[in-house]
Amino acid sequence: MTKTKISLLIGILLIVSAPVMAQEIVHDAEYYILKAQHGDKWKTEDKELQKKLAELKKKHGSTPNIIHIMWDDSPVGELGIKHLQLNRGFETPNINKFAAEGQYYTRMYTEPSCTPTRAAFMTGRHAVRSGMYNVSFPYEYGGMSEKEKTIGEVMSEAGYATAFYGKGHLGDIEESYMTNMGFDEAFWAPYNQVPSLYTTRGQLGPMFPTSVDPSLYPKDPYDIDAGWRPDGYVWMLEGTKGGPVREWGTPPNEADYYAIEKECQKRTLAFIRKSVAAKKPFFISYQPIAGSFLGTQPGHKKESVAAGPTQEFFMQLDRWIPELLKELKDQGVEENTLVVLMADNGPMTHHGPPGMVETLYRGGKGDAWEGALRVPFLVRWPGVIAPNQVVGDIIHVTDLYTTFANLAGAKKYIPTDRIIDGLDQTSLLLNGDTYSRRDYVFIYTGDILAATVKGRFKRRWVGELPGLSGAAFYDLYNDPREVMPKMLPGFTTKPMFDIMVSRHNLWIQKYPNTKHIRGMPLTGLENPRPAVKKAGEFRFNPKDLPFDLKEFLKYALPYDPAMENWGSQHR
Repeated sequence: MTKTKISLLIGILLIVSAPVMAQEIVHDAEYYILKAQHGDKWKTEDKELQKKLAELKKKHGSTPNIIHIMWDDSPVGELGIKHLQLNRGFETPNINKFAAEGQYYTRMYTEPSCTPTRAAFMTGRHAVRSGMYNVSFPYEYGGMSEKEKTIGEVMSEAGYATAFYGKGHLGDIEESYMTNMGFDEAFWAPYNQVPSLYTTRGQLGPMFPTSVDPSLYPKDPYDIDAGWRPDGYVWMLEGTKGGPVREWGTPPNEADYYAIEKECQKRTLAFIRKSVAAKKPFFISYQPIAGSFLGTQPGHKKESVAAGPTQEFFMQLDRWIPELLKELKDQGVEENTLVVLMADNGPMTHHGPPGMVETLYRGGKGDAWEGALRVPFLVRWPGVIAPNQVVGDIIHVTDLYTTFANLAGAKKYIPTDRIIDGLDQTSLLLNGDTYSRRDYVFIYTGDILAATVKGRFKRRWVGELPGLSGAAFYDLYNDPREVMPKMLPGFTTKPMFDIMVSRHNLWIQKYPNTKHIRGMPLTGLENPRPAVKKAGEFRFNPKDLPFDLKEFLKYALPYDPAMENWGSQHR
């Protein structure tokens, strides 16, 4: 072994074996490389930041309220920039104004698809660490483990009133219900928007004939297992912490589905009023269901020239944002409330609905390209965050977990027995551009490490031939769309990326990833319809089978890339 290789190996082992101080949050190994170089400066910054937060608390009488709004499938640049909307057939003047009144981030990274990003936001951990890397559909037979500690629980322990409204998409078992994940009040969809297709219009349109409702067709004499179809799905669930959970809406009634968004918005405003009246700081995560895959509700006029479901949703959300900001102002809490607008991942460019297209970057939902991972991220906090800021630093969706906790004085409630990928980005939030504490991102597609970003450089780990490294290296400054991969020019970064991933993988050995929890779906509801009740039961007598039906629940579902890339393997 050469001296160089010995030195590299020692460097890796020193970082991974170095003890983390007791009761400190455990981050990924790469963070400690940065901390070793910048820790003293960060300490100085943190003292000033804590002083400022203390002054704000004294001024307003409490730590800040936080409203987090995260919708689906939008590329960075889609919202907040009028120039890019002019030839896209829609406009969002209110959201663009929102962006101008605070910070516009250009390098917010998420996970490549919806369930993983929502799990990452909730836990401050890459979805692979909690096993939540598959996109869930009816029936999931699984969900987020109760052993994960969510941002709802962290904020609750700090005395916040907590609420969740919209697209949960973190499973259909009881322990993954939002009311069991730290939220005082919740109104949520356990799945994504796909059930909007499980209707009469969907059955007679895009869905396979008889795959949803065989009663609409002549009887198939060879169909001998009709109960195989997931007909006991739900639109929404609602409940309170420690209280009963009820089904809301009656699938396949489309009118109920189209009413979800306004119901979420109505409840958001009501929760603000209730929390202010109770003199409690509040944390609200509103994750819009973002419309039906069948498009605009029949009989309703299109609002955008483009007329795609995405653009229609953007214009509807844009119309509501002033209502939200007015409510905060009327309640006297506007200057003590941080509001975040963002998407969960890039557009569904692979076999998705009309209007979902690449903009600045290549790729879409499910990819490891920048277009799948960089999303709109807009932040507004009057009197605290100065307007008209553009931030070019790297930030990751997991960072919101730790940053929100710090703003709430709740970091002491973050668990210290597992890796928390989220870094405290309070300095970036309050000081602005160039103050990030992150210059790296590990990109997973499912449970596969697909790419790694370090500053301006990126290396893809998948899709290359074995042997020589292949043209898997990118300079994101000179090739932001990742269309000109380089081999020889990128070899200078090859050993550094190798070391990063070695540290990352060795740290996983010390703090292993957990598995996706499985169970029977949609149990414990106070008012289940007959079909929903049957979903949580076996549809035949288990004694008639020569095997244990529950064994399949112990089987970890393999990662299915078709769920993630929506056909992008053909790209």
